[in-house]
Amino acid sequence: MEFDWNNAPFEFGSLTHQEIEESFEDAFAVRLLPDSPRFSVQNRFFNLGMSAAGIGIFSVYRTNGRQIRVLQSRAFEPEERFFYQKKMEQTLA
Repeated sequence: MEFDWNNAPFEFGSLTHQEIEESFEDAFAVRLLPDSPRFSVQNRFFNLGMSAAGIGIFSVYRTNGRQIRVLQSRAFEPEERFFYQKKMEQTLA
């Protein structure tokens, strides 16, 4: 997977490029296509995944099939962590 980090449209805060990329490589990552017309018009997707250090990361991104452009990333909110863990448990069951 190739990432486009040129002129990133957001501040990384405490996250790094590497941690964000790791969250996409997470075997249990949850990728969603939003059902809101606001997001689907511009083909934006959501990714919930964990970095190798165990940091839960929520990202909004676009892709052309070859390259991923991350538009926003931040650490999980409690509800997102719960959703991620529930989906992981369902996968392992």
